[in-house]
Amino acid sequence: MAEKEIPFRQIHLDFHTSEDIKGVCGEFDAEEFAGILEEAHVNSVTLFSCGHHGNLYYDSKLFPEMVHPHLAHRNLLGEQAEALRKRKIQVNLYTTIRWNKRVADLHPEWICIDEKGTLQDYKGKGYFEPGFYKNLCVNTPYRDFLKKQFGEVLETIPGDGVWYDAAFMNECCCPACQKLMREQGLDPANKEDRQAFARWTYYDMVRDLTSFAKSYDPDFHVCYNKGHVGYLDKPVKDEYSYFSFESLPGVEWGYLDFPVSAKYMRNFGKECLGLTSRFHTEWGDFHAFRNEAAMEYEVFSMLAQGCKCTIGDQMDYWGKLNKDMYKQIGRIYGSVEKKEPWCENAVPMAEIGVFTAEEFFATGAAGDIPGASEGAARLLTELGHQFDFIDSTLDFGKYRLLVLPDVIPVDEELAEKLGEYVKSGGKLLASWHSGLDKQKEKCTLTDLGITYLGEAPYSPDFIWPKAHLAQGMADGEHVMYDRGTLVEAGEGVRFVQNVMPPVFNRTYEHFCSHLHSPSGRREEYPGIVETDRTAYFIHPIFTTYQNWAPKWYKSLLANELARLLPKPLVKHDGPSTVQLNLLSQEREDRVVLHTLHYVPVKKCKNLEIVEDVIPLYNLRITMEVPRQVKEIYSVPDKAPIPFTQEGSQVFFVIPEVNGHHMTAICFIQENERKKEDLKHEKE
Repeated sequence: MAEKEIPFRQIHLDFHTSEDIKGVCGEFDAEEFAGILEEAHVNSVTLFSCGHHGNLYYDSKLFPEMVHPHLAHRNLLGEQAEALRKRKIQVNLYTTIRWNKRVADLHPEWICIDEKGTLQDYKGKGYFEPGFYKNLCVNTPYRDFLKKQFGEVLETIPGDGVWYDAAFMNECCCPACQKLMREQGLDPANKEDRQAFARWTYYDMVRDLTSFAKSYDPDFHVCYNKGHVGYLDKPVKDEYSYFSFESLPGVEWGYLDFPVSAKYMRNFGKECLGLTSRFHTEWGDFHAFRNEAAMEYEVFSMLAQGCKCTIGDQMDYWGKLNKDMYKQIGRIYGSVEKKEPWCENAVPMAEIGVFTAEEFFATGAAGDIPGASEGAARLLTELGHQFDFIDSTLDFGKYRLLVLPDVIPVDEELAEKLGEYVKSGGKLLASWHSGLDKQKEKCTLTDLGITYLGEAPYSPDFIWPKAHLAQGMADGEHVMYDRGTLVEAGEGVRFVQNVMPPVFNRTYEHFCSHLHSPSGRREEYPGIVETDRTAYFIHPIFTTYQNWAPKWYKSLLANELARLLPKPLVKHDGPSTVQLNLLSQEREDRVVLHTLHYVPVKKCKNLEIVEDVIPLYNLRITMEVPRQVKEIYSVPDKAPIPFTQEGSQVFFVIPEVNGHHMTAICFIQENERKKEDLKHEKE
């Protein structure tokens, strides 16, 4: 049987409530609760059966001692689910996997043990620090307990899906795991073996728990949350009904984690959802209010990436939802609802494939995305390019250009695949250690036209851009902060941008001024090497940009991309804070352009703030189109936008971008085109 449609406008409703709090849900009213959500245009809610404290929120017959001791509505979950489903709002039934303080206290033998022999805590907290972060091991009898407890929920509470939280992939050295490792020929004392076993455990758990949930209802949506979904989840991607990207910008994720994750995982044929929150910082930030502009930015970014939307909240312990916050959510979700016809089955368009560094350096931890990936995302977004993140197993042929940012090793198999891609007309851009073998001994990517000699002898060094690379740049040296490689340009090279070393490397024996040495004013070794179809930067330009954002790095990359991709899919004449995302709706015979303009500002030490919407006016767009355009209009009001078309390019002006603007570009259908041709022939 087919699963139900996955809704666009979801709420993830936390209810991690201490057993020391009394009067829990004393003011709860199921009809009021569901009415507030309905008025906020919500059409799916994730509801708690068991939270991280280990308390249950339904009338358990199997584990009555686990029901929250001060829960006024003993069947809270049942009341919530019934009231929501009566309004045709879908319900996801939530449980926690790795974190359950009640169970950890009762069964310390079920807690994961680290390599030092201590009880494992996800956040590194000591025994006497507050928190419920002791990781439970799913290779102990805990897994059977979890299934028995959650099975009671699935059997007695009506729902449309399940949401497994805290489904982390982590090492464990408990006796049960050591026994299983040895049975698999692994050495528990070896970290690489422990990591391999952690992956095996996660994949085994996911396959088991998906099958378990589906045994109650084959139509159930099944989703796992562990702070990050990425490369390591590929082997069990078919066990997910959809991917949900938990990514609260207020804490470790920041604003780049979501687009990096979405641009990769959307390659695998599953629907994707973003997950932000109504909190100012992170989960459990009680009585905090997310700025409306920030929530708009996060939700509309989900649509722009081809994702559906989730906003996280936690119901007040007395059983109420904050009405003013849900009015704000309602304004945003009301806008989403109007835009949905231009988002349904919309497929992101991309002409650049960026290799994800996670394929080689993934940890799976929340917010732990390699800087090279985030730097590539930041640069290409600021330059308006349409791109996916990819790995070495995917189809390269759909992209005009492949980018290997900073840290992508290339073995013989990948080198051969990339060589075939270039032979068939594709283009490559690589930087720093990308293109080298894993041992960093030689460049295996011969199409780059370089021989690797080692690391550059000087750092920092300087580039004085010449020829096409000088476009829009100052006529002088530009510092390249991080040490590059030392390469020799070979045959087939069309252009070499050389590097100027400093007068000397900064040491205690000789230094100049406060920071680094100045230019030695002589070019000495290659900095950027070009062939007709490739470009190689010796410096880690993407990582450095993520750390320091030197504008000249962006200018150098922009000038190189202008050579490799002279006619990108879409471009604009606005500031670098404009974000463009182009999606195709094939069935409707149109493409939809999302234009975002929200500006995160570092107003404080700890996080970026989006408080104000700064409108843009008369934004000029140039777009490559496959055929004749019939009409262009704004969404959802369908206000016409004048345009001109010259061959494969269409030009138009968006009158105003007030945070988020959607533009529909509709094509003349074949039968309409033939009628137009006949009409012109008669004339």
